[in-house]
Amino acid sequence: MKIVLLMLAFVSSIWASSGQDLTTTWVGMFSLVLFLVGYYIIAAEEKYHINKAKPALFVGTGIFILIGFYNVFNGLDSRPLTHEVELLILEIAQIFFFLLVAMTYIEVMIERRVFEALKYKLVSKGYSYKKLFWLTGALAFFISPVADNLTTALILSTVLITIEKKDKTFLVPGAINIVVGANAGGAWSPFGDITTLMPWIAGKAQFFDFFALFPASFLGWLLTGWLLSFAVPSGMPHFDIATEEKVFIRKGGKLVIYLGAFTIFCAVLCQQLFHIPPMWGMMFGFSLLKLYAFRLKRTSDEELKTFIAVSKIEHDTLLFFFGILAAVGGLHYLGFLDLAVKLYDTAGATTVNIGVGFLSAFIDNVPVMSAVLKASPNMGLDQWLLVTLTAGIGGSMISFGSAAGVGVMGKLRGVYTFGSHMKYAWTVLVGYIVSLVVWYVQFEILGLY
Repeated sequence: MKIVLLMLAFVSSIWASSGQDLTTTWVGMFSLVLFLVGYYIIAAEEKYHINKAKPALFVGTGIFILIGFYNVFNGLDSRPLTHEVELLILEIAQIFFFLLVAMTYIEVMIERRVFEALKYKLVSKGYSYKKLFWLTGALAFFISPVADNLTTALILSTVLITIEKKDKTFLVPGAINIVVGANAGGAWSPFGDITTLMPWIAGKAQFFDFFALFPASFLGWLLTGWLLSFAVPSGMPHFDIATEEKVFIRKGGKLVIYLGAFTIFCAVLCQQLFHIPPMWGMMFGFSLLKLYAFRLKRTSDEELKTFIAVSKIEHDTLLFFFGILAAVGGLHYLGFLDLAVKLYDTAGATTVNIGVGFLSAFIDNVPVMSAVLKASPNMGLDQWLLVTLTAGIGGSMISFGSAAGVGVMGKLRGVYTFGSHMKYAWTVLVGYIVSLVVWYVQFEILGLY
C-alpha cells in the first residue's frame, strides 16, 4: 500500500503545480490538460487505432507553441524559452541519431538474413520445449544489451511462433520469458533501452557503471524464468528438416555484425575519452557501413541497400520519442516537475525509485525516466542506477508496460494477451523483488559498484 501511495504521489509530482507563475496561468493549465489528453490517446492506441507518434508529436510541439504565444501576449523575454528549446533540441538530437544508426544496422542484418539463420539453427536442432524456452530467454537477455529490448523481443517472438504456432502452454510462458529477458538485459547496458540511453547521455552514469547492474538484472530474470519453466510442457515441437529450406547468412552479413560492434565501440570512445556525444561515434560507424556497401557493390553482385534499410526503420518510434521528450520538457519549463524533487527529499530516493518501477508498468517508462531526469534530484550513482534498473525491468510486470511487451503482443496476437500475462505476473513480481534485494546488498551493504 505504501508503494501504491508513492506511485500516486510520483504521478502527482509529474503533473502537479509547483507554485511557479506559469503553472497557475492559462498556458500552464491548458498545457497540462493537453498533455493528459494526449497521453490518454497514446495509452489507448489499440482502442482508437491511431499511431502513438501522432498525439505525442502534437502535444510535444504544441506545448511550446502555446508558451510562445503566452510570452508574446504578455511581452515576456523570449530568451529563457529559446535557451530551453536549444537544450531540448540537443538532448533529442543525440537520442534520435543514436537510435537511427542502431536501427539501421538491425535492418541491414535482417536483410542479410542474420536473424533468419539464427532462427533456423534453433528450430532445426530438435531441442525440447524447455530447452527452447531457456535458449530464447537467454538470447533475449544477452542480445538486448546491444540490439535494444524492443528489437530483440520482436525477433525472438517471431522465432517463438515459428517453433510452435498453437500450444499456448509453451507460447505464453515463452513470450513472458522473452519480454522479461529483453527488459532485464537492456537494463545493464546503455544501448539496451531508451531508459538507460537517456541517463548515460545525460551524464548521470558512465558507460561501464551500468555493468554493475548485471547481477541484479540477471538473477531477477533467472528466477522469473525458473518459475515460468514449471508451466512449460515436456516433449519437443515438430520440425521436418527435409521440407525446410536451410538458411544461410548472405554475403557481407558477418562483416556487418563486426562493423556494428565497432560502431558501438566508437560511441563509447566518443563519450568516455573524447567527451563528445556518443551519437557522433554512431554516425561515424554509419559512414563505415555506407562505405562498405559501396565496396561490396563494386567488388561483387551483392548490394547492401542502406537507404532502403533506413526507410524500413520504425520512424514512428523515433517521432514518438521526439514528441514525448518535448512534452516532458515543456512541463519542466512550466514548472510542473518541481515537486518531484520535493518527493525525493521527503520520501527518500530508494523508496521513490522503487515506486518508479511499479509506475513504469502502467505508464510508458520513457516519460517516467524523462521526468526523473528533468527533475534531476540530488542522487548518487547508486540511486541513478537503481532508477535505471527499476524503470527498465518494472514494465515487465504488465504486458503493455514496456515496448518489448507491446511488440510481442502484436506478434503473438490472441495468444500473448493482458489476461494470459497476468496469470503469470506474480513470477515477474518475484523476480523484480529479487533484483531489488540484489541491488541493495551489492550497492548499499557491500558497496560493489
